[in-house]
Amino acid sequence: DCRQYTNRSCEECLKNVTCLWCASSRKCMEYPVQRILPPADLCELRSARWGVCWVNFEALIIAMSVVGGTFLIMLGVCCCCCCCKKKSKKQVSGGSLPDKDDERAAREREKRRVRQEERRAEMKSRHDEIRRKYGLFKEENPYAKFEN
Repeated sequence: DCRQYTNRSCEECLKNVTCLWCASSRKCMEYPVQRILPPADLCELRSARWGVCWVNFEALIIAMSVVGGTFLIMLGVCCCCCCCKKKSKKQVSGGSLPDKDDERAAREREKRRVRQEERRAEMKSRHDEIRRKYGLFKEENPYAKFEN
C-alpha cells in the first residue's frame, strides 16, 4: 500500500513502481493507471514524481515534447532531402545521361529489331525459292524471256 509512505521521503515512496509522490503535499499514493497523467485535483504536475524523484511530470512532458518535435523535424528534413535527391537524379538521367533501365530497354529493342529483320529476310528467301520452283518468280525485266 502506497499510503503508508506518506510524510516520509520521495525515495521510499518510489521504491514501489505503482506509487506516485506528490512533493507539495508530501503524500504517497497509488498511480492512477486509468489516466496517463495524474489529474490536477490529485496532485499538480510540477509536484508529481513517478519513477525518480528528480524529474517532475511537467519537466518530463516538456522534455519529451522537445525530443519528439526534434525527431519529427529531423525525419521531415531527411524525407525532403531524399525526395530532392531522387528528383534531381531523375532530371539528370532524363536529360543527357540515360539510366541503366533505359539502356537495357534500348538494347532489347535493338535485339528484337535485328531478329525481326533476320526472320523477314529468311521468309523472303523461302518465298522466292517457292516462286522459282513453280515458275511464279517475277523477274526484274518482263521482256527478258523474249530476248533469246
